[in-house]
Amino acid sequence: MLYPPRLTRLVTDHPDALAALFCGILVLLSWSALQCNWLGLALLLLPAAYVIGGFASAREGLTTLLQEKELDVDLLMIVAALGAAVLGLWRREYYLIVDGAVLILIFAISGALEGYAMQRTERSIRSLMSLTTDAARVVVDGQEQLIPVAELQVGDRLRVKPGELIPTDAVIVEGETALNEAAITGESLPVEKTIGDEVFAGTLNGYGALLLKVHQPPESSLLQRIIRVVEQAQTEKPKSQQFIERFERGYARVVVLVGVLLAILPPFVWQWSWEATIYRALIFLVVASPCALVAAIMPTLLSGIANGARQGILFKSGAQLELIGKVRAIAFDKTGTLTTGNPQIYTVIPGKGYTEADVLELAAALEMHSEHPIGQAICQYATQARTTTPLALTSIQAQPGRGITGLKGNIPVCVGKATFVRASVQTVPPDLMFMTEHLEQAGKTVVWVAEADEVLGLIAIADTIRPEATAAIAHLKRMGIEAIIMLTGDNQQTANSVAQSIGIDRVYAELLPEEKLEIIQQLQQQYKTVAMVGDGINDAPALAQATVGIAMGAAGSDVALETADIVLMTDRLEKIATAIHLGQRSQIVVKQNLGFALSFILLLITANFIGNITLPLGVIGHEGSTVLVILSGLRLLRG
Repeated sequence: MLYPPRLTRLVTDHPDALAALFCGILVLLSWSALQCNWLGLALLLLPAAYVIGGFASAREGLTTLLQEKELDVDLLMIVAALGAAVLGLWRREYYLIVDGAVLILIFAISGALEGYAMQRTERSIRSLMSLTTDAARVVVDGQEQLIPVAELQVGDRLRVKPGELIPTDAVIVEGETALNEAAITGESLPVEKTIGDEVFAGTLNGYGALLLKVHQPPESSLLQRIIRVVEQAQTEKPKSQQFIERFERGYARVVVLVGVLLAILPPFVWQWSWEATIYRALIFLVVASPCALVAAIMPTLLSGIANGARQGILFKSGAQLELIGKVRAIAFDKTGTLTTGNPQIYTVIPGKGYTEADVLELAAALEMHSEHPIGQAICQYATQARTTTPLALTSIQAQPGRGITGLKGNIPVCVGKATFVRASVQTVPPDLMFMTEHLEQAGKTVVWVAEADEVLGLIAIADTIRPEATAAIAHLKRMGIEAIIMLTGDNQQTANSVAQSIGIDRVYAELLPEEKLEIIQQLQQQYKTVAMVGDGINDAPALAQATVGIAMGAAGSDVALETADIVLMTDRLEKIATAIHLGQRSQIVVKQNLGFALSFILLLITANFIGNITLPLGVIGHEGSTVLVILSGLRLLRG
């Protein structure tokens, strides 16, 4: 039989709600039948209510029992409901069977409400996936044709019209526009793009028609990597949740044991009737179940993850959201983190007997093999100057944190820090030493260029401090961060100049990547929870070692997404304070939820033996507290 699509969709999208609805109708009808003394009809309808409302819980509970050899709350609820039904048949008090059905009904309603509450978080996360488009307009021999994005190949040329989504990561080969990158970075202001610039899948094209060239497979696009990271964060459980689940398994055994004792001992100790004893034991099984405790953590953390994703803060797991709220010390890389990472050539100073072109020509020939921002700045400046000719160099070797060497014919050449280059030359011109000290005191980075055993000259580079750096550091101090440290491979004078201008007191300069890692280890011994903020490439060892590694402005960086625990999809330093605040809020909400859940369980247990609450009232209290805890966790979706 074929069903209308709308009905099929209703059943598929809302199975828990429909089960609760039909269960409720059957319970109401059976109660009405009892009121009219139609016992046969009531006893016919009640088993159907039990099956429809309790099937999902019974299946879940039995699966856990048989496969994992563990008891869970679903099974406890079903046992309590069946116990009430057996007790009702035994005593011929058929309203007890209705009580059991009401227990199952409220449990089913609670499950449906919990599902809808969790869907709010999942919708926020799935909204990332809605940014993708299914098809792309490929230009072949001047003709446009639509093909699925999954079938795109590296080298394909795509046409994107104004107002359309970018289908996959690509490079602009024709046209210019302003892209809305809010989906990736959380920033609403459009970003100007022109020929040669990279554009990302899921961003919205502005006013210009674009011709793009695909430079990597669609599955490797930044948006797809973000989606995979967020999906992974949903499945990975933080330590607090793992502890609660271990606690739940032991706690469920204790509840069952105590329930059995309560069903046996009271008639002998307090002369209770067997009917009252079993009824109280069944209520105990319900109200003592740790549903609210189990729901106190993950909904909160998933809400925080979804909130962060909307603001361009990508948490790789709930554990990192927990940890960032506990950070006591933060270490910052300098270049690309506290500074813009786009260094510019300040001046070129040739040595005696050499020209500016000689210095730039050799430096650019070596640095073209480097991915370091300083090397890129030198190459760009040399190209713009147009006073150099390409040199053929061999045996190029980069020394991370020091410089780069090679051979010009059989003559050794090198570019790098003063200490690195001085080890390769016989004499150092005093005037160049004086200029180096003067420039470094002024906050410039100085690169030496040498050929054979002579220094050809110096290149002074200036990196602009981020305009928001001072305010961001001050904000972190006001939040109670105990130590803020700068780690850099740059020289001490430049590092001190930058640190002083933005309010950082502790500086470690002239560090190699492995030395940054050692500093992080020392900080962890002192402060326990330490965050490292870097660009995700040169700082990968320190990012991996830190309690929380934060990649700054890492759009498009594979290393950042793989190494860091948190990725800030913009270059805005204030997002670090936002992430910490979100982590702190999550911890407050989790503690509130745990406190509320424990208090309510104790209150219901006490009321069961002192206040003589009924089974339905116990269920309402138990399930109501669980729903309240989940809704409390969803508060983190706001703001």
